Amino acid sequence: MKQSKHSFLRRGCRRLVVVFALTSVASVASAGPSTESIDPERSTITIRVSKSGLFRAFADDHEIQAPIKSGAVDDGMSPGVKVVVDAGRMRVLDPGSSAQDRQQVQTRMIGPEVLDANRFPEIHFESTSVDRLESGDWTVRGQLTLHGQTRPVIVRVAREQGHFKGSASLRQTDFGITPVSVAGGTVKVKDEVRIEFDVFTSPSSANPPR
Repeated sequence: MKQSKHSFLRRGCRRLVVVFALTSVASVASAGPSTESIDPERSTITIRVSKSGLFRAFADDHEIQAPIKSGAVDDGMSPGVKVVVDAGRMRVLDPGSSAQDRQQVQTRMIGPEVLDANRFPEIHFESTSVDRLESGDWTVRGQLTLHGQTRPVIVRVAREQGHFKGSASLRQTDFGITPVSVAGGTVKVKDEVRIEFDVFTSPSSANPPR
């Protein structure tokens, strides 16, 4: 009788273990992966460069499109982001300028004076920490590698209807880039550059960025 009772208890314990294991697996499966790939076709990064100098009012500010090559976003328990930009495919938009002027700025931008895209074909950003704010936004700290130099950058990010929007500022001189000037220095580019982004994602099986 004792043996039968013990066998019953053992069978009951085994059933509980199996049920617990199946419940755990189902719970993880229902949560789903938190990492998603960045969709380069829908996502945009816009760089805005202002002018300074005596005759800055007679020169247009620059608006530049930076195409995303690849990247991933994790907004789960361990949030993070990675982004790779193709420096050689960055394009000067400058709607108020002529096609000739845009081409001149374009050539100078990707040339050795500024981005030097032949030597440094990619721009990388990888987060090191993400802080969730009470407003629901994030403060993202990370390392930006540009023009062969890696420096810390802070980005403010907000999630709006399934996509991520935000901005950051950096100084060209921090990355070994000398702001260009024309007309004997009477018109020159400001050291500070503003970066604005609107990032869309799609589900991915990639490992979460760290």
